[in-house]
Amino acid sequence: MKKSIITFGIIAAMAAFSLESCKKKKSSTTDDEQTVVSVPPYQIGQPISAGTALSGSIKGTMISGNTYTIGGDVVINIGDTVLLQENVHVCVAAGKTIVVKGVLISLGTQTGPNWFTSCGVAKVNTIAQSQSPTTDPAWGVAGAGVWCGIQCDTSSKLLVLKWTHIEFVGAAFPVTQPFVGGTAGSKSKGITFQNPNGDFIMEDSWMYGTIDDAIRLSSGRCSVMRNTFEKCGYVGGDCVNAKSGSVGDMAYNLFVGTATNGTKASNKGGIGPQTNIVMYNNTYIDGGYRQVQTARSADINFEEGAKGMAYNNLIVNCKYGLRVMGPTPNAAAIPAADTANVFYSNNYIYGDSASVCNQFYPVGYITKPTAYITPLNGAGTNYVFNGGANGCVAYNAAALAMQNNPMFTNFPLPEVGITRLQDINYVGNYNFRLQSGSPAIGKGKTNFFPLNSTASTVTNANFRASITNPSADIGCYPSAGNGNQH
Repeated sequence: MKKSIITFGIIAAMAAFSLESCKKKKSSTTDDEQTVVSVPPYQIGQPISAGTALSGSIKGTMISGNTYTIGGDVVINIGDTVLLQENVHVCVAAGKTIVVKGVLISLGTQTGPNWFTSCGVAKVNTIAQSQSPTTDPAWGVAGAGVWCGIQCDTSSKLLVLKWTHIEFVGAAFPVTQPFVGGTAGSKSKGITFQNPNGDFIMEDSWMYGTIDDAIRLSSGRCSVMRNTFEKCGYVGGDCVNAKSGSVGDMAYNLFVGTATNGTKASNKGGIGPQTNIVMYNNTYIDGGYRQVQTARSADINFEEGAKGMAYNNLIVNCKYGLRVMGPTPNAAAIPAADTANVFYSNNYIYGDSASVCNQFYPVGYITKPTAYITPLNGAGTNYVFNGGANGCVAYNAAALAMQNNPMFTNFPLPEVGITRLQDINYVGNYNFRLQSGSPAIGKGKTNFFPLNSTASTVTNANFRASITNPSADIGCYPSAGNGNQH
């Protein structure tokens, strides 16, 4: 038997390429011959050494199977790229920052995810009734955070995170950092992206333990798909907060125990184009209870001139329902969304108690009954949002309590024995997939399209976004199995 193996050399540039393995079948009439193409892991530039702690300017590839230590602030300069192959651990020292002026790409896989974390911090995932956030290591010592996250400057054109864990972020910058917004003493976001002509892609990844916003999209094209967010926001902060100049999709994400919103769109900032976010098939569990300010949302929020869509989202035991800010003055004194261009329906909402159901339409917001598929018939007082204006009708919150259980595979509703809903802030062994008899199956809307805003600019097959289209099943775990994979 003759056998030849062809191995392609290391690729040292970001040009798109396509390679396929091929095999010639055995023939009974000729010599057996088999040709195998071996495709090495994607690589850009030279390998980065894992032997010493990293500090200062870095570029090149972090090689699969290695653990890297960031001992000082690091900077990826304009024109430079850092790429992580699969199964890479990056241990970041307390108070240190990853500043991206160029490009950062993390190509974890389902079998070999990547990590940006503080390797000395252990997670404490237990339900401790009346536990103060100050004692949970997810937020550092007394809520100070641990390290300072991934901060992209206005020059960064591309940040891609696939199958990547990001943990224990949000500490204050100990010194002024070399990017817009890196002022000494200010609390860091978990991830900042702020180039209106750049692309942010995060899919199949995890964020755990953030102090302020987990992700701040100050501007840019975005695709945020099939991710899981746990313990995000200490006593404030959103999970994915999109400001002016942000355009894209947020879909099939799971949010558990957020301080404030899971997904938010605001046109604040004055950068074009107008903020336009499509939020669909997300699941929001027990959000909004750590936020110390009043009149803040807990799951979905449109405000300050933003437009977009919200369909097929599953909202369970959150402090408030879907929020679309109406004309000022309103309860939060926040400018209104572009209400003529915010579209929403087929969202499924559940509450254990009348007090939760009473906030399906928080007073002072513009959300109308068409936002939800949950029946809202019946009489009631003090349940009418905005005094009955904008087409809203009274509904009986007490009658809605514990009705329309979405029937999770492994998460009890009502949440028996839980005196504070904020104590459910991690996934653990819970399973938020829908049982076969769930009333949320088949209730979604599918005749709309994701924006897929990064498609024309990120064309490399290794980096481009993988879009999951809308499902008729509500939430991030459709019965077809093509949604969130965690």
